[in-house]
Amino acid sequence: MASIGAEIQKWGEFVKFSHTVFALPFAIAAMVVAARETRGWPGWRVFGLILIAMVAARTCAMAFNRIADRDFDRANPRTRDRHLPSGRISLVSAWLLCSLSGLGLIVASYFINTICFYLSPVALFVICFYSLTKRFTDFTHFYLGVALALAPLGAWLAVRGSLDLLPVILALAVVAWLVGFDIIYALQDYEFDRQQRLHSLVVRWGAENALTFAFLSHMVMWGLLAFFGLVCGFRMAYITGLVIILGSLLLEHWLARRRSLKWINVAFFRLNGLISLVFLAVTTAEVIWPAFRISR
Repeated sequence: MASIGAEIQKWGEFVKFSHTVFALPFAIAAMVVAARETRGWPGWRVFGLILIAMVAARTCAMAFNRIADRDFDRANPRTRDRHLPSGRISLVSAWLLCSLSGLGLIVASYFINTICFYLSPVALFVICFYSLTKRFTDFTHFYLGVALALAPLGAWLAVRGSLDLLPVILALAVVAWLVGFDIIYALQDYEFDRQQRLHSLVVRWGAENALTFAFLSHMVMWGLLAFFGLVCGFRMAYITGLVIILGSLLLEHWLARRRSLKWINVAFFRLNGLISLVFLAVTTAEVIWPAFRISR
């Protein structure tokens, strides 16, 4: 039993399953708003399929990222102990996980609706293509943002079968959010990326200028979230959430400028995880309890 648990933990660490806390809450929040006519609940079937599709998509993308970057990870002191460079997971096993996860997304999308099924191969291409962008563009952070922004768009399509303004606003907010915190994360590999001629805005502009751009990107994200709430007619709970999110963003940038690997990891994981969970909580509260909303 212990060996099974260790094996599950190993594969979970391989694809950084804990980082699902970034995109999944935004997908669920989009689902809740899309189903607001039924108090945010689309039914167990749709919810379960969205969950399966999200986990499968992220697992596929992360496995592909680890496969594509394995040689760079082996050369980087910070990442040489990852599963593929260290031999704890074989390349064949990684490809098998990547392929099965991609298939899982397509199958789940088939049972959701026609539009999600037709778009699932496009989604797979987008989320995997990000892993190659550092080889040819400084704007790799935007590609990652677009990849994660598919989460709320896909969840909305799963419920409604079509898009409108609200999921687009939310998707743009996710792009701006990801750009900001991926720049912060890239600070850790600034010297290595320069030596290997890998691209990022940190390499292109230097740490200080890149951090300034990351801060501006996060302020755009916050503004888009505020606009999202305004269009939805949210107020009490949502405004409280916006205050917490703004405080988290400011703290994240204060910590990032300390340039300590430890603090960068805190800024990257804990604070951004808090941001996504707070957004989900206050959005859900506004939809479930109409008393929070402005009457129309």
